[in-house]
Amino acid sequence: MLPLYTFASDNTSGVHPQILAAMIAANHGRVPAYGDDSYTERAAALFREHFGEDVEVFFVFGGTGANVLGLASLLQPFQAVICAETAHINVDECGAPERFSGCKLLDVPTSDGKLAGEAIRPLLARRGDPHHAQPKAISISQTTELGTLYTAEEIRALAEFAHREGLFLHVDGARICNAAAALNLPFVEFTKNAGVDVLSFGGAKNGIMYGEAVIFFNTAPAREFPFIRKQGMQLASKMRYIAAQFLALLSNDLWLKNARRANQMAGLLAEAVSQIPQIQLTQPVQANAVFAILPKEIIPRLQERYFFYVWNEQTGEVRWMTSFDTTEEEVRDFAAFLKSVLVRET
Repeated sequence: MLPLYTFASDNTSGVHPQILAAMIAANHGRVPAYGDDSYTERAAALFREHFGEDVEVFFVFGGTGANVLGLASLLQPFQAVICAETAHINVDECGAPERFSGCKLLDVPTSDGKLAGEAIRPLLARRGDPHHAQPKAISISQTTELGTLYTAEEIRALAEFAHREGLFLHVDGARICNAAAALNLPFVEFTKNAGVDVLSFGGAKNGIMYGEAVIFFNTAPAREFPFIRKQGMQLASKMRYIAAQFLALLSNDLWLKNARRANQMAGLLAEAVSQIPQIQLTQPVQANAVFAILPKEIIPRLQERYFFYVWNEQTGEVRWMTSFDTTEEEVRDFAAFLKSVLVRET
């Protein structure tokens, strides 16, 4: 029997109806290809309303492409990117950043997925040594892969550190909408105004079918990005369909409604499972991810009905993700099923 519901990821949900309707509405007539169309122009203008008139916006197919090409625009192949050990670019992109940029990733162990200047400084000791890859960028995730949040002040401090040391700051914003909803801040306050150089803006985890945006706040690297994007196989010929989705997502606060819903459902799930003595939450629930340790022997039984990922096989730590279409009923049913399995199996 297939699992009844999945808490595996927020990209397992379907497309939000308003976004799907926007794609259908865009599916009429002929328009110029490769982004020279009114949909792309208007979508880029919407991003500038959120981030500032002087930013450069480029659409790509997916998150890995956005991260890889955004970083590649900042670096030479002999340089390196500093990231958390748990970062998506380090763990979940099949070596794509290193293969396609030629740059090395230098990963830093963290307890909460977040980087700070004092943890990064030791990796700068070999600058100038031709035997070592030269650090040139810091990449952080907002939210992190452990579901935690950087405050605007933490990002600002990290950007100031990076720029003092001659480094760029890149943000993997696969769940940036969830972060903005949780922080209750405009996007610009913890990106451009905090000193970020390049942002990968995610949509697939917040209701769109496919597509991401690479946003340059430091516009100097953006000059060559049209060529980097084409060579990196991320230039969509029918770009209007990516743009139409962002037009819908960024209009009438749909992005915020979706993200708030996902975050609220994670809070509800955390509250429900934290009442169970055998369950231990391992990270603060700050957006739409819940990390918990539970008895390892019950995990297969749970996964028969509710699929999710095991984060750490040794400790029995799991990750439960909620989405814009997660319902209170689904959360409460899962918590009840979890309790019933614990009673039977332990």
